[in-house]
Amino acid sequence: MPEDIHFYEPANGHGLAHDPFNALVAPRPIGWISSKSRDGVLNLAPYSFFNAFNYHPPIVGFSSIGYKDSVRNAEETGEFCWNLVTRSLSEAMNKTCAAVGPEVDEFALSGLTPKPSRVISVPHVAESPVTFECRVTQVLQLAGANGQKVDTWMVFGEVVGVHIAQHLLKDGIYDTAAAEPVLRGGGPADYFVVNQSQKFQMHRPK
Repeated sequence: MPEDIHFYEPANGHGLAHDPFNALVAPRPIGWISSKSRDGVLNLAPYSFFNAFNYHPPIVGFSSIGYKDSVRNAEETGEFCWNLVTRSLSEAMNKTCAAVGPEVDEFALSGLTPKPSRVISVPHVAESPVTFECRVTQVLQLAGANGQKVDTWMVFGEVVGVHIAQHLLKDGIYDTAAAEPVLRGGGPADYFVVNQSQKFQMHRPK
């Protein structure tokens, strides 16, 4: 066990050059969320607080620091899509990080193609090899241990449609490494990519 430990209580500050929290809970899958406003304006934005939370029914969720367009759109329409960010799409994804007004369509801003979904009305990124079509199940405002609400919103959605590019299915098994998914790191500009060289297998004990 290491003896030299940097300990801090977050409420009192971390005392480091950069907040390590994001780097410690990392790398994280990116919630590249496409949504549509009540008036039909498209939105596409990446969220680094994203993950899957349930098998049956499949439920995913993303967390937005601030009540942003994606949260508002999801509440207004009850729908959103998650789109996989791959290495080849990373630059386009980065363009959708731009702080622009709700009237701006990030699909057009990033040169990506909105493709009609099969089950819901919100389009997804045609260039992404994997997409989840989701219906909103819950929108929660987060709170601290003291019960005080914080300006962060968690959006959960049931996955009602799944798109997977055929070339990523090998003998009926999804090949994670072949997709080269991009993950968010902890530094101001840090990302990671998954590839075959990082793969190892370990079966659960019986």
